Amino acid sequence: MLKSSGAMAGATLTSRLLGMVREIVYARFMGDGWVAGAFQFAFTIPNLFRRLLGEGALTATFIPIFKEKEKIHGETEMWRAANAMISGLVIAACAVIAIVMFGLSVALAVGHFPEKTELMLRLLRVMFPYMLLVCLAAAMMGMLNARGHFFIPAMGAAMLNVVMIASVLWLAPKFGGDIPAGQPRLPVEIFALAYGVLAAGVAQAAFQMPTLWRDGFRYRWVSPWRDETVRLVVTRMIPGTIGVAAFQLNVTLVLAVAFWVNPQIVASFNYAVRLMELPQGMFGISLATYLLPTLSGLAAEKNYSEFRATLRHGVSTLLFLNLIAAVLLVVLAEPIVRLIYEHGRFTAASTDRTAFALMCLAPGLVAFSTVNIIARAFYALGDTQTPMKISIVCLALNLVMACALVGPLHQGGLGIANTLTSLCNVAFLTFALRKKLGSLEMKSVRSSLWCLGGAGLLAGAIAFAGWTLWETKIGHATIALKIGAVFVPAIAAGLVYWLVALACKIPAAAELFDFAMAKFRRR
Repeated sequence: MLKSSGAMAGATLTSRLLGMVREIVYARFMGDGWVAGAFQFAFTIPNLFRRLLGEGALTATFIPIFKEKEKIHGETEMWRAANAMISGLVIAACAVIAIVMFGLSVALAVGHFPEKTELMLRLLRVMFPYMLLVCLAAAMMGMLNARGHFFIPAMGAAMLNVVMIASVLWLAPKFGGDIPAGQPRLPVEIFALAYGVLAAGVAQAAFQMPTLWRDGFRYRWVSPWRDETVRLVVTRMIPGTIGVAAFQLNVTLVLAVAFWVNPQIVASFNYAVRLMELPQGMFGISLATYLLPTLSGLAAEKNYSEFRATLRHGVSTLLFLNLIAAVLLVVLAEPIVRLIYEHGRFTAASTDRTAFALMCLAPGLVAFSTVNIIARAFYALGDTQTPMKISIVCLALNLVMACALVGPLHQGGLGIANTLTSLCNVAFLTFALRKKLGSLEMKSVRSSLWCLGGAGLLAGAIAFAGWTLWETKIGHATIALKIGAVFVPAIAAGLVYWLVALACKIPAAAELFDFAMAKFRRR
């Protein structure tokens, strides 16, 4: 598990770091004003399909079926089923794109909207075809994961980020070249970022093709209309879209509410979400991606004892890694946001708004990631209905809380609503999975919570004291001092957290330590 998810975590780390560079470039370029809010909300809608399909329901549904075809019917039938699914995806995606593009064009032609809404709709019309590209990339990702390739699909997202960065640095100045002096440039230049999204989708899908080709994949049109594989994928994927990706749906819904209240809230909250996605993607998504085919194989063999043990190892490892990440994101929110974003149009006031959102959102990091793992356990067992029903309840709860809190607390209210909703989601999913399996055998995980909680509190206190001392004695006048304000207290706190966990004999801490030492000895 550590080797497979570790390789993917390395690729994911590269992708997420490039994603952070992209967000730095974005923040410097457009700040967190209403134009930034319009772009980010417009991008959220097609980007939702990337998260739902690439990191969620499509791969979660297709991988077990793909593996079953390989084991029972052989590679010929496996590739035929893959071609049928891709053919169905192209038809469905093109139909949705045509309907949405037509609707947007009619609305913009006959409607009279406020400036912020009109810009958002125009940007959405440019970016929505990204949905087709992300469908293809997600299908390739699912096939590669099922064939044991985790590194290349994760690196595909890195290519996406490279192209999006280039759209800001190279393409945006060309869009603003003809604007008369004194007129606002950003509402025109922002369209360069929208076209960059489309180019990035092409790059991500194309990056995965060579590996698939070497594995034997050749695309052939297969009619999806009465294909059993397509029917099974669609039947399981529709509820799975809600079940696996409750957090992403939550973000989209609450951003819609926030955009209506004030587009600036969207931008501030979105920057906070991007910061939290670094540890979530490295640990939560990487572990969940590895666990799905593994748990699916154990479920097919009806080896439920090993199924529980594998799930337990995944949850305990995730808890150990993400707890300290959540603590540091809460305590060091302000210096982290200042270091990463505060350049160009992103001001000190922008830092305050985004840091507040991060402090309210980060406490739910463990819950956000755990939802992905437990939901995949249900999918490995062939159950898509239970996560769907639970997520519907949580989505409704999240929307109610977001509407109630966004007014008085703005972006912080959105963070609190998402955190509380995800905690409820984990509780309900865990209860339902225990009922389904009879027992989860999580006693060792529960017994480690007290020690990890104490270690997290101690680490948080050390990080806060270190940052406060740094600000008082040294400050953050230069980039080097900003880096020190984050990493000096973070490293000290992380080291204490790890040592306390080792002293308490936390299995995940010991396993990761042994894994790292074994790598070091071989080198």
